[in-house]
Amino acid sequence: MLWLTWRQHRTQILVTGGLLLALGLLLLVSGLRATAYISEHAPSGCPGPAAACSGVNSTIYHDYYHPVFMVFGLLPLAGSALVGTFWGAPLLAAEFERGTNALAWTQSVSPGRWLVAKLGLLGGMIVVAALVLSAMISAWLPVFRGAIGDKTLEAGTFTITGVVPAAWWLFAFVLGAAAGTLFRRTLAAMAVTVALIALAIPAVFFSRDSYAEPVRTVTTDWTALYDRGGSLVRDAWVTPSGQEVVTLPDGACPPPPGVDARSERAQLLKDECLIDEGYRKAVYHHPPERFWRFQWTETGILLTGALALGGLAVTRTLRRRN
Repeated sequence: MLWLTWRQHRTQILVTGGLLLALGLLLLVSGLRATAYISEHAPSGCPGPAAACSGVNSTIYHDYYHPVFMVFGLLPLAGSALVGTFWGAPLLAAEFERGTNALAWTQSVSPGRWLVAKLGLLGGMIVVAALVLSAMISAWLPVFRGAIGDKTLEAGTFTITGVVPAAWWLFAFVLGAAAGTLFRRTLAAMAVTVALIALAIPAVFFSRDSYAEPVRTVTTDWTALYDRGGSLVRDAWVTPSGQEVVTLPDGACPPPPGVDARSERAQLLKDECLIDEGYRKAVYHHPPERFWRFQWTETGILLTGALALGGLAVTRTLRRRN
């Protein structure tokens, strides 16, 4: 089965390996260039949160971090869609479409063993590829942490680090295989796979805040809390009497004359005034320490879906072998 799997899927394997190599080189070059810039141009203590570091932070972000991150920011949708479309969907649909299943499943290897071996071998390769990419990104991000802050639970970073990428890619692969055995046409299976992944990703993304009850922190320094790398759920003002309000009383701390009420300066002045009058802010958030808890929660959800889809693919195929 190893030889057969290699012969039938070597194109996907080689292309995926080449893409991983290219992405790894992109990360390496970006990290080395940012490190060289920091060593040559950054003042002592920079990059960092100090006001003197703002120029260095901006250059590192715009020239070295953001362009590369935009490539990897597409991975949750693009990576899963590519795996589901080109690894999963043709796996069974192409066999039915070409009629080669009649030959492949009448040999010494039983259809059940053929299915399990194919799904297991290719699924294992996909998991390894995703974990390798996740490890490369995790090694690249610390280079920029001083300039961009900690983004541990930020949606884009969370989805491309840890074990979640492997879970997404495996889910997409099995989804494509299940679509292939249901529709028996490669193009139809590809289209359905992309559509379902496009629906699944926002559904899971917007459900992350429900993985745990958010922590409520009452503070006057909410900016530092936001910068810790956690995930903000919502916030509200707390009056001097301890009452939590979403909307402030009319006329509370109006901006001084000559300051545009919509400007950032007006907002800063208003916040300072409210704090002086005894107001605090209640921040509902998930701290960055919940990273692995959320990672394993989402992985469990996706693996459950993958197991259900894998069972559907195997059962449906064995019932419709001809």
